Amino acid sequence: MEWTRAQERVIDLVTGLPAPRAAATVPACPDWTVRDLLSHMVGLGADVVAGDEPDDHNEAWTARQVEARRDRDIDALVAEWQGLAEPLRAWMAEHGTRPLGDITIHEQDLRGALVVPGGQDTPAMAAMRERFAARFAARLDPGAPPIALVGDGWSWVSGEGEPAVEVRATDFDLARALMARRSAAQLRAWTVRGDVEPYLDAFATLGALPDRDLSE
Repeated sequence: MEWTRAQERVIDLVTGLPAPRAAATVPACPDWTVRDLLSHMVGLGADVVAGDEPDDHNEAWTARQVEARRDRDIDALVAEWQGLAEPLRAWMAEHGTRPLGDITIHEQDLRGALVVPGGQDTPAMAAMRERFAARFAARLDPGAPPIALVGDGWSWVSGEGEPAVEVRATDFDLARALMARRSAAQLRAWTVRGDVEPYLDAFATLGALPDRDLSE
């Protein structure tokens, strides 16, 4: 199961982290440290299993997950998460794989903070790229000319006809851009045709684009 594989990768990533590394700021989530982000990931699983999951995953909800685990270290968070794995798998079998999106996005956020690449070419990342391409499309001005996103194996066009704008990057970078994990400066640098400026707001699918360039 893709969620299980992602969880295993994240556990391998954070197990044994020294305290200064666990306290490092996550560039993609600058209000959180590595430990805070892991607290959210664990707390989301706990809340989903308990039936407490608002549609908008609002800031108050995620903040409670972090605050409730403020006194727990990485080992304690991992132990809690491992205990939630089976109930969460059962929940997903019945209700769908929505939690897969959260872990797929935040695995890479953690990797960016810790500078440990991995998990970039997975079925989950491909599925999230398609899901967020649809979100991106829904945010576009209906009157805007087509924009093309062209990767090294994946491509997408917003409408019919010749695209007025073309953004070229790796499949992975385009996926992360669609998740609002790439800066406007990066998107401009990857634009090989036309002007991406009128399309930048549509990339803000999960909030404002980052002020600084991000990479994993």
